[in-house]
Amino acid sequence: MAVFLLACLVLIWLPHFRQQKMLKAEEASVRKNTNLALFNERLSILEKELAEGLHEQAEFEALKQELEISLLQDMKQGSDESLSNTASPKSIFWPALMSAAVLGMSGYMYSTLGAYDNLNQPIAAEQSHQGMDPAQMMSQRVEMMEAQTQAEPENSQLWFSLGHAYISANRFNDAILAFDKTMELVGVHAELLGPKATALYYASNQQMTPQVQALIDESLALDSSDPSTLLLVGMNAFFSADYQNAIDAWQLILDSGRKDVDRSAIINAIDSAKMRMNVEGTMPNDSAHKNIKAEAANKVTVNISISPELQAQASSTDMLFVFARAVDGTKVPLAATKVSAGSLPTAVTLDDSTNMGGNVKLSDAKNVEVIAVLSKHGSVKPQPGDLQGRLATVEVGSTGQLVLDTLVK
Repeated sequence: MAVFLLACLVLIWLPHFRQQKMLKAEEASVRKNTNLALFNERLSILEKELAEGLHEQAEFEALKQELEISLLQDMKQGSDESLSNTASPKSIFWPALMSAAVLGMSGYMYSTLGAYDNLNQPIAAEQSHQGMDPAQMMSQRVEMMEAQTQAEPENSQLWFSLGHAYISANRFNDAILAFDKTMELVGVHAELLGPKATALYYASNQQMTPQVQALIDESLALDSSDPSTLLLVGMNAFFSADYQNAIDAWQLILDSGRKDVDRSAIINAIDSAKMRMNVEGTMPNDSAHKNIKAEAANKVTVNISISPELQAQASSTDMLFVFARAVDGTKVPLAATKVSAGSLPTAVTLDDSTNMGGNVKLSDAKNVEVIAVLSKHGSVKPQPGDLQGRLATVEVGSTGQLVLDTLVK
């Protein structure tokens, strides 16, 4: 900005000084030419008078010398006046006014539109994330939060947020320490015990150890409807095929009427558990078992999860689109459905009830290809920033595992 202002001032003042110099030179030239013209005129008169005999030669020479001396004096006087002559106040008024206007406008624009207050602030996240993969982005996010907690070690909210960031970065032991620090600052609360139990659960390879169970019991004793704790209870029951307990835990969250939970994701999780229970929970001797088994043979169940490396790219507001199409022949989707990203990891079932309306049904195929798109734009067509996963082939009537492991660019 300083270079720009200097250039502006040069463009303003350089013509002014050039003009002053030219005016002085022109004035000196005019004075010189005038004096020479007067000298020549007077000399010609003396020469004429000498020719007419009005002057003697000696008198002529004396008058001529006097005339030359007068010319030299006039020339010297004009030169001194040109050197001592200064620009009038009027001549400097406009350059000074323009300079003040440029400086004032620059200062005003910078104070209004400038971002000088951000000079001491960290680089914007969107700029610092350029060229990074998801793991690097998460690592940088954690480093920034660690720096904030070091600057404000008594800020319990920062420690709480850092604990969740550690979980997202798969640093479960660090997350446990962060939640412990939070409880040192604000005391023991269910909303802190639940996340700590979740971190310990993952650190124990998703095993319900006695330590994890003790934290769950303590949390539920403080708040029987704590969402983070009940989510963990339901998730562990679901993966243990104890679908009724999973449904009961998640239903408690819905019945609590809390506003800080993704109700649609919990409802989808309950529906998935009920579907699993209907398929797997009926005893072989049950009269309805044969019908359920026949229905299961015409379905494809896909357990969908996100790869740890891309976990940071997912948001609870994203929408998961899942569709199946025949491995051989036409690539028209045979069945499709969508669920909220908040329910991940989740199990999705595709059958004839989710048919796309064509003549060919899922039950008519033997093997299908399953594609899942976690969309941030609400469109089934992958867009930059979306996550995508593909199950190359799965037999109709069986269950497959699909991982969202590709970031669309």
